[in-house]
Amino acid sequence: DSRNIALSRRTVQIYGEIKFQNHSLWDDLQSHACRIDEVKISEQGSFGKATLNKHAENVESFGQVMENAWLGKKLLLAVQANSLITLIDGAMVESLRQTEKAVTVSFTQGNTIEQTLTADLLVACDGQNSPCRKLLDVEASFHDYNQVAIVGVVMTDKPHAHVAIERFNNMGAVAVLPLVDFQGDGSLAQEGYRRSVVWVCKKSEEQRLLADEVHFLATIQQAFGTQAGTFIKAGKRGAYPLVKVLAKRQVVGRCVLMGNASHTLHPVAGQGFNLCMRDADALAKMIERQVLKGEDIADNAMLKIYEKRRKADQKRVELFCDTVVYGFMLQNPLLKVARNVGLLAFDNVPFVKPMVATFAMGLKS
Repeated sequence: DSRNIALSRRTVQIYGEIKFQNHSLWDDLQSHACRIDEVKISEQGSFGKATLNKHAENVESFGQVMENAWLGKKLLLAVQANSLITLIDGAMVESLRQTEKAVTVSFTQGNTIEQTLTADLLVACDGQNSPCRKLLDVEASFHDYNQVAIVGVVMTDKPHAHVAIERFNNMGAVAVLPLVDFQGDGSLAQEGYRRSVVWVCKKSEEQRLLADEVHFLATIQQAFGTQAGTFIKAGKRGAYPLVKVLAKRQVVGRCVLMGNASHTLHPVAGQGFNLCMRDADALAKMIERQVLKGEDIADNAMLKIYEKRRKADQKRVELFCDTVVYGFMLQNPLLKVARNVGLLAFDNVPFVKPMVATFAMGLKS
């Protein structure tokens, strides 16, 4: 997996709250996490600039950046080590049935005979093309941005100093984020010449950016200028078509759609994964209260309250992502001036930065 993930402060807190084997999940994750101390924001070819600094906002960091491959490995190991979890891998859901008291799924694994599982509650996190969403007959809206995200790791000749750089252009936003370094002996070092890159391009442009390292490095160098130093090497890169998918409903009887099955958003500013984490955390706490009271964990009234409470945060993030994407794609000269005046105002008007920083860190949900 060539992707990297920017974990908001709230997501880091959630991982810290998940306890198993006498320690928190974050204890297992943090060795490969690189904190973001500062965020620099600007538009390519324009005068507007803004900066968020952790000292000015009085926070430990704005979040942490981690490689998906490491995160996935550690989460899988945590699942396998938990005796309360039965992991059934490589399963394909074939049918789904509900009664007043239970929900049953039928599934296959490879060429095996169809099997069934029955439970009080089903939480379906099975991707933007969710089979469970279709089996529940939940409609979804689809919007193709006609864009592809190129993601991977690059090396620069200048240490990142824990600075994330957001650069806006006519595709919306591109970014380079700090990553931990690896020494020759495999140990970690924090001086940091490795960076995560997220480059958004039009469909049909991705093949050359994937195949031609020299072209890819020259393209991002032109966009970021000297802010990150010289881009000297690029690792394996992946391409991901960008589509917005929004389920019309998230709760159906004893079933809850979550993650990309519920809402797949544009990756600008790295908000989508963190939004899903807040959804999962909210539902887990509501289920916990039901267990402690000895009540049904799939009580429909409770699930509807979950859906209603999470709507505001979800809508706020969706609106923010689309505003950024389309706001910067428009290249009208007057709009460009207005955008850059806005960036300068953001950097100088009191109370604006704390509000934006709180939103970005996922602390207002």
